Amino acid sequence: MPRFYIEADLAVNTTVELTETVFHHWVKVLRAQVGDTATLFNGQGGEFEVELTEVAKKTASVQINHFNPANRRPKFKALLGQVMSKGDRMDYAIQKAVELGVSEIQLLTSERCEMRLKYDRDQKKLDHWQGIAIAACEQCGLNIVPQILAPMPLEKWLASELATTKLVLAPNKNEVDVLANATADLALLIGPEGGLSEAEITAANTQGFVNWCIGERVLRTETAPVVALSILNYKF
Repeated sequence: MPRFYIEADLAVNTTVELTETVFHHWVKVLRAQVGDTATLFNGQGGEFEVELTEVAKKTASVQINHFNPANRRPKFKALLGQVMSKGDRMDYAIQKAVELGVSEIQLLTSERCEMRLKYDRDQKKLDHWQGIAIAACEQCGLNIVPQILAPMPLEKWLASELATTKLVLAPNKNEVDVLANATADLALLIGPEGGLSEAEITAANTQGFVNWCIGERVLRTETAPVVALSILNYKF
């Protein structure tokens, strides 16, 4: 059954007009007809089974028949602090992190950050990344869309109030199992393509972040959150 995110209030036994985006995708692209069913969610929790009841040239309406309260979130809460990267790498990191159940993504700048958003383009780029998160939720079944938060300097984020367990992907010289006592409330820091500097890792450690080294290979900035969140899904 097709799934669509819709910015609208939803309730069982009511009729809702589809937004332009959903209308285009479902009716125009997928050629939906009266009587077809789909799943709608608005990011406030749960999902609704709907039936297409009326189709006009530019609009369509659905009858909401059933509510499913499932959100399909993992058994842990992870705030991802991701230093920004250029091009498709950032899109990929956001898409896969959302599919793997991240709760929120804080975009960061750092010493070796490749990307600096210009003021007049900030909102357009943020809207693009939020759209990627929404599309990922449509695909994977999550019903609460993680927020993509506007970039902030790494040092400012480190000093803010974060999760109970704080992990930074960095060499762990003591080879300690950092997940042994990890709680289900986590903050995860991923550096840029060139990696975090020694000073930045030290600053993170000073704020309570523990170095987490995943194997002997160096992961790309867009691969690291996929691997880390996959391991957390397995642990919890």
